[in-house]
Amino acid sequence: MLRFSMIESTRRGLSRPRSSTALRLAAGATAVAVGLAACGGGGADPSADKTLTITLEGPNQWNESGSSFGKPWEDLIAAFQKAEPTIKVKTVVLPLSSFSQTISTHLASGTAPELVFQQVPHQPHMVHPLDEHLAKPNPYIKSGPGSEKWIDVFRQRYYVQGNPKIRNAEGKVELVPFNLVGIGLFYNKEAFAKAGLTAPFKTFEDLLQGCAKLKAAGYTPLAMDRSDIGPEWTIRAISGMLLDKHVDRLNTYTFDGKPGKATSATGAPAVADKAMAKAVLSGELTTKTPEVAATLELLKKMWDACVDRNWSGNTEGLNGAVVGLRDFATAKAAMAWGVNFGVSALQDAKFDVASMPFPQITAESTPLASGAAPRFGASIGGTSYMIPSTVKGEKLAATLKFLQFISTPEHIDPWLKATGGISAVEGATGAEETNAFAEGTWGDSVPLEFPAGPTSVTKLSLVEGWLLGTKSLEEQQRYLQDLWVKGARQIVKDRKWNDEPWAKA
Repeated sequence: MLRFSMIESTRRGLSRPRSSTALRLAAGATAVAVGLAACGGGGADPSADKTLTITLEGPNQWNESGSSFGKPWEDLIAAFQKAEPTIKVKTVVLPLSSFSQTISTHLASGTAPELVFQQVPHQPHMVHPLDEHLAKPNPYIKSGPGSEKWIDVFRQRYYVQGNPKIRNAEGKVELVPFNLVGIGLFYNKEAFAKAGLTAPFKTFEDLLQGCAKLKAAGYTPLAMDRSDIGPEWTIRAISGMLLDKHVDRLNTYTFDGKPGKATSATGAPAVADKAMAKAVLSGELTTKTPEVAATLELLKKMWDACVDRNWSGNTEGLNGAVVGLRDFATAKAAMAWGVNFGVSALQDAKFDVASMPFPQITAESTPLASGAAPRFGASIGGTSYMIPSTVKGEKLAATLKFLQFISTPEHIDPWLKATGGISAVEGATGAEETNAFAEGTWGDSVPLEFPAGPTSVTKLSLVEGWLLGTKSLEEQQRYLQDLWVKGARQIVKDRKWNDEPWAKA
């Protein structure tokens, strides 16, 4: 949606006064009018000229509306405008399918409004660095974290500790998060009570036994559909624990592609994309690696125990926020993978929803268990906004006030609770239904991701034959190995790593 201003000009015809008396009367009337205007007469609002309007544009992550982020957002805006009556906040809702291109175009052309959604292609010079402002007090916080330095109010684990996602190529902080994004398992409290289960499951074997009890109670244990994310998220959780023992061996490049050791936002070792490509193309990690085979075996075991046998035909309600939404929301299924934004999709459910992380893989399930805790990774990649560099003066000051207001615990918490949000600031509790998505080790990133195939191949197709039972383990390993190599070669070409010795093999 392009922003523009339109100036309407009119031409007025002036007639010559018929006499000098008429001329004097006209001049007098004009003087009186000017005097009244100067004194605020004629019913004019003397504060009207002081009102500033700032505009925020971004995608709607909470509902299907093309004009509003929903009542909780409108309530948050109203609270800010009550605190700052001279600042008006306008929200421009962009389609999910095109927001990235729209905002990128606005930033590049210098026509962006005061606040834009962060997850779009852009150059550092297009947005304001916020480091200087974050080092100053947040005026809405009178004591505690944020009262001396605004940056202190944010949850350091996600916002500050070396997190590359908050910094641009010049190393500057360029965004303010309104919430965090986290992924985990939603569950139906009533179904668990009926099956005699207590959440969360501690081990993988507990999960399998729980699935048996849920089946006996009349539920499909885990909702599933034909989207990529159900298998992808399950593989990430399982492989993240089993492959942990290989992290130090395969950690050979930093995240900027230089030889060295990469570390996550919390300072833990991590395997960067370049190191992963090297591991696959050099044969250091293959589908014959024992922990890879064990990942596939546990994935299939879980599918057979917990997922409806007709899952691959479920194409209803594919939404990216709750896997198998139809079956979970109607209480047919007792659990579902989901992201915290999925709470809005579950608002009509007739049962209480809660959340939990994936359980730990132990030696009871496989002798290859590493002892690593379950991890998935919460991050600031939820709802975050930037200020374009074209915003100056009073507009910039007003925009900063809004960002400071929404990063104050008491002001942001009602919105978080209403939308399933996970708090990005200290002191705000966020939504009870999704807190587990960012707590404990589950909120830490996975240090070694399961390799992917080329972008032309869906993540579901990587394992669909294996899950449906149409491929043996050996056939699945050969099929997956071929796609891993093709995916690694694609990223080498795209990132221009062709000169590396291991990339030429």
